[in-house]
Amino acid sequence: MKTSLSLALAVLLASIAVTGPSRAQDRSTSAPVFSSAGELQRPPDYRDWVFLTTGLGMTYGPAEAAAGRPLMFDNVFVTREAHREFLRSGTWPDRTMFILELREALTNVSINNGGHTQGAVRQIEAAVKDRQRFPDGGWAYFSFSTRSGLTDSAAPLPATATCYSCHRANTAVDNTFVQFYPTLFEVAKRLGTIKPTYDPARKP
Repeated sequence: MKTSLSLALAVLLASIAVTGPSRAQDRSTSAPVFSSAGELQRPPDYRDWVFLTTGLGMTYGPAEAAAGRPLMFDNVFVTREAHREFLRSGTWPDRTMFILELREALTNVSINNGGHTQGAVRQIEAAVKDRQRFPDGGWAYFSFSTRSGLTDSAAPLPATATCYSCHRANTAVDNTFVQFYPTLFEVAKRLGTIKPTYDPARKP
């Protein structure tokens, strides 16, 4: 009986080793996922990816125009495979995917008497590098946010959207704002992958 149980356990372990990760893990490592219509699927597990940074009340336009808007936190996540490659080479591989999550900035929550804490998700955006799918520049940008809430999938924003020109002109490494990711900015400086056109003093 013990021999049979040991044999069954060995077969099960061998099966796991051959088949590899679970479907949930596969979905995480296979991001980005596109529909047959070319829409990017919003990944449900992006908060399990690598967290890069949080900003509060950031704006790339005139400060005066943003003065009356409520503060928002923006949290940035990137796929684990892309993060590992960036640590190795200082560059982003194809199929890199970023998620930008915007949350309410709240005050006086629980015992907090100063500063801000994060509240509900209000917007989710994404950036994907895929030079075959997006040959004109290699990157595309997506918004899962609508007036009625978040959508499960999104088509690429049109090439006329300001995010394309802003990312090309103002990012430190390969169309990404690595200057705002402190640990990765140090990697890029060490490996010499900061764009020669990057100017930290430039304001859009």
